Amino acid sequence: MGVHFTPEERSTLYRLWSDSTDDIILKTDCSGNILSASPGLERVPFAGINGLFGRHILDLVHPSRAAAVMAEHESAVAGRQDGNWVEFPARTTDRQERWFEIQSRCLIDDSGKVNGAVSLMRSIQERRVFEERLFVAAMTDHLTGLTNRSAFVSMLEHLVEARTGGSMAMFDIDHFRAINMRYGHAVGDKLLVAFAELVRTFAGNDDIISRIGGESFGILFPGTSMDHAETICSGIVSALAESSGASGVDCLPITVSAGLTMIGSSLDATIKAGELALTVAKAKGRNRLEVDSGIPAYFFGTAKAS
Repeated sequence: MGVHFTPEERSTLYRLWSDSTDDIILKTDCSGNILSASPGLERVPFAGINGLFGRHILDLVHPSRAAAVMAEHESAVAGRQDGNWVEFPARTTDRQERWFEIQSRCLIDDSGKVNGAVSLMRSIQERRVFEERLFVAAMTDHLTGLTNRSAFVSMLEHLVEARTGGSMAMFDIDHFRAINMRYGHAVGDKLLVAFAELVRTFAGNDDIISRIGGESFGILFPGTSMDHAETICSGIVSALAESSGASGVDCLPITVSAGLTMIGSSLDATIKAGELALTVAKAKGRNRLEVDSGIPAYFFGTAKAS
């Protein structure tokens, strides 16, 4: 059994709904000009929206997503029945990022001709904030606050693809497992945090520091020369050796081994070269930096010209 309402009752129900929700209903013409809107529009400080007269639906949308929102509108007025939700950041006067999603349907007049569209727009800000927090958590090492291995590899891959050049360093705290076994994990954790803070004091604003394993750390130096990166890495190695009592492990010297290589044209080759340099540093006695003299040609799958 259906429920039927008179036009007056429908109007009352619409006012009741629109006054109690932050969802926004927009009525537009076929070009996207706003003809009317529910009261929810007035509750968001959209940039440049002091009145509806002459406003376009794209006036609400950040330029980065204008094309996607307009495509949804054009698809609706073309007669498509199954709309898609399109997410976009709004243009707001307070410069705060506010995310919405929008879906549109065509409006048909008595003659059966499409004369515009009606769109439902709702805030998804809380969901976006939650998703961003999950993303940050997934890319963060919770002990040190540095980015983790997944983030490190993703950023290195981006640098490789962008061909910006630069250097990559890998560090391993020497004899870390022995420290954990002898003094306990609490001291080991304290050492990891102390080392992360030490590295922060040496790295530049554009350098990317990550904890990439238990006692392993990595630094990306985008667009940085090997000489400059070598100076920073050598400083880190020397500083840790000089301050080895800072972690609370007074009887055992605390040192770090490091390998430095250039960022090449292959993600795998760059990582292998860095790991190889680090392995050589350990083999030569630890507490030192080993600089890769160049990534062998076979790592790239190409031969050097003779």
